[in-house]
Amino acid sequence: MSDPVQQAVIPVRLLYPAGAAERVERFGPYELNVAMDAPPEGNACPVVVISHGRGGSSLTYRDLAMSLARTGFVVALPEHPGNNRLDNSLDRTIANLENRPRHVRLVLDALFADPIFTARLSSGGVAVIGHSIGGYTALALAGGRPTTGPYEREGPGLPVRVVADPRVRALVLFAPACGWFWPDRALADVDVPILLLTAEKDAFAADLHVDFVRRGVRDPDKVESRVIPNAGHFSFHSPFPLSMRRADFPPSQDPEGFDRAAFQPALHAEVMSFLTNSG
Repeated sequence: MSDPVQQAVIPVRLLYPAGAAERVERFGPYELNVAMDAPPEGNACPVVVISHGRGGSSLTYRDLAMSLARTGFVVALPEHPGNNRLDNSLDRTIANLENRPRHVRLVLDALFADPIFTARLSSGGVAVIGHSIGGYTALALAGGRPTTGPYEREGPGLPVRVVADPRVRALVLFAPACGWFWPDRALADVDVPILLLTAEKDAFAADLHVDFVRRGVRDPDKVESRVIPNAGHFSFHSPFPLSMRRADFPPSQDPEGFDRAAFQPALHAEVMSFLTNSG
């Protein structure tokens, strides 16, 4: 089987604690108040990787990443080649299911080998935050053994070649897509603390997927789960600029009455508390 990731460049944005003066920088349609290329500060900084959803973008989680970085985390935001907003050519393929966890491993390899950062990073393991198919990515890295489903081009029932990463010590799953772990014991080797947040009005990730996690991991008591009232599948994204909020762009939309901007600070605090206490 060909291995598209070997030729792919994995775009990664890194947010981290720094003491330099910040200014507003523009990244496509988004603005972030950052100190570009500033020297990192801090020691034993915990590492977090955020895996975006199908056809998505790493910067749609920018507010959560900024919040974590301001409190001492080093946050890597990869954009998965072949399954992002600009190139979704590998969507619904076994290659995409194999590549996504590998992307995160390669990002971690590069980060821990970087002479600027390596001495400042915690050796206590890393956390992976995954939204939608990013939740699949996180579970595969933590020891899940996936199998293709009915929507992959190659057909269902094929084993997906993934390698667990022992550095992964905690997971945060937002409305995870977990249908690739339907066989018995597919998640039996996943034995890390998990914060599992789902949306009451999610039209994309079925409750059945979440049941795979609750029933399938080695120790269900390590799973903290909560349903966000009135939230939709995309409510975990940062609010989009006004120019991008329109009915024909579903990621910008929420169920009627749900205030995404008001939800963000509570989401950030819950994730930060979980990551701090699960280390």
